[in-house]
Amino acid sequence: MLLAAGAAALSTPLGGRAFAAAPRSGPRLDHDTPVDLDGSQYVDLSNRVRALAPLTAGTIVVTFRTTSHNEAMTLLSASDPTAPSSNITLNLSGGALQFSVREKGAVLINVMTRTRYDDGQRHTVAVTVDGMGTRLHAGGRTVLQTTQHSFFGSVSGLSALTLGRNLDSDHPGGEWFCTGTIERAAVWDRVLDEAELVEQSPRPDLADLGRISTILNSDTPATWVVTGDSITHGALHTNGWRSYPEHWTERVRWELGKPKNRDFVIDSGVSGATSAELLARFGERVTAFSPHVVSIMIGTNDIATSGLGPEVYRANLVSLVRAVRALPGSPVPVLQSPNPVDPAKWPGRVGLSRYAQIMGEVAAEQNAVFVDHYNDWLSGNGGQAPLSLLNDGLHPNERGHHRLVLKMIKDLRIFDATSRVCSLRIP
Repeated sequence: MLLAAGAAALSTPLGGRAFAAAPRSGPRLDHDTPVDLDGSQYVDLSNRVRALAPLTAGTIVVTFRTTSHNEAMTLLSASDPTAPSSNITLNLSGGALQFSVREKGAVLINVMTRTRYDDGQRHTVAVTVDGMGTRLHAGGRTVLQTTQHSFFGSVSGLSALTLGRNLDSDHPGGEWFCTGTIERAAVWDRVLDEAELVEQSPRPDLADLGRISTILNSDTPATWVVTGDSITHGALHTNGWRSYPEHWTERVRWELGKPKNRDFVIDSGVSGATSAELLARFGERVTAFSPHVVSIMIGTNDIATSGLGPEVYRANLVSLVRAVRALPGSPVPVLQSPNPVDPAKWPGRVGLSRYAQIMGEVAAEQNAVFVDHYNDWLSGNGGQAPLSLLNDGLHPNERGHHRLVLKMIKDLRIFDATSRVCSLRIP
C-alpha cells in the first residue's frame, strides 16, 4: 500500500519534492523530506522515472536510518513491473549495502559490501557509475569498487520508481520493504566526486573509516596489526577464552568469508608496555609486519609509570599515529582507549579517564578512528566500572574481551547479530 498521505500521494512524491534539473547543474531527482516506513509502506515516485530511465552514468545518494534488521530492505528501486527481475536497486542485504541491475532475469551487476549499515544510525550511502566502473560509498567515502558498470539505461521498460520497496511481475505487491526512515533520495546524471559526496552527507565519515571499509570489502589480502599492553596481549586474564584480537581474527578471517581468510591479524601486544616503550620498539612491534591497519590500545601502564604523565602520553600518541601513517603504503591507524578499572583495587589508576580523554582528543586532532571503550563500559553500567568484565579489577576477563571486540566490530561496521562472534554468550 502507499504510505497514507491523502489522494495526492498517488500522483506526487510523499511529503517531499521530486523535480527535474538541468544537466550537470544538480540532481535530476531529489526527494528531500523524511518518510517513516514500517515494513509495508513505500513512496511512489514513478511519475519521475522517465527522467532517469536514459541514464548510463550518474550518482544515487540516499540518507536513511533503519529501525529493524530485515534480511532485505530497498532504499531506491526503478523497475519494469510487468517483467520478472528487471530492475536497478540500491538496498540493504543483511545490513550490507548492495547495488544490483537486472534485465529480464539476467544479472548485469550485483555488488555488495561486507560492511553493514542497519545499526539504527544515520547513514548516507551512494553509488556512482560511469565507464570506468561502479563504486559504492558511505558517509562520502568510497568503500567498494568494481570495473563492472550498469545503470538505469541498462534496463528496458522502466516505469516504476519507489523508495522502500522493489516491484516486479513476480511480486506485484512489492518485496524487500524497508523499515526505518529514508530522509532523502537523489539521483544525478553525473558522477559526484568525493568532495561533493562528503557535502551531500549530513554526517561525513572519516577518510580513515572509509579506508578501513575498503579494506574489509576488498578481496585483496590485508595485514592487521593489533598492538598494546597486556590487555591486547591477552595474557592470563582471559581464563582460556579468546582475547579481543582473537575474536577479531575469527570475525574477519573466517566469518566474513573467503577470500578474507587470506588476511592476517598479528597481535604484537606485550604485557607491561607503555606508549614510550611502544614507540621505542615500533620497528619490531609494527613496522616488521608491513601492516595495512594498525590498532593501538595503550595507556593503562602509562598512568603508573614515572615520567609518563598526561602530556607526555599525548605527545607519544601523536608520534605513534604519525609513525603509522609514515610507513610504506600509509597504513590506517586506529586508536582504542583502555577500559576503566576498579578504583577500590587500583586507586593509583583512578585518573585513567584523563588518558582515555586524551586519546580521544588526539584521534580527533589527527583525524584517526577512535574506539572509545572507556566510556562504552561506563555508559552501560551507570558510570561505574563493570566489575563483572574484569578479572582482577584491571584486566578484562573473558567477558570483558568480548565486550571490547563487540565495540570494535560495531565501530568498524561489521556487526552481525547472527554471527557466532557477535552473538557469543559467555556463562
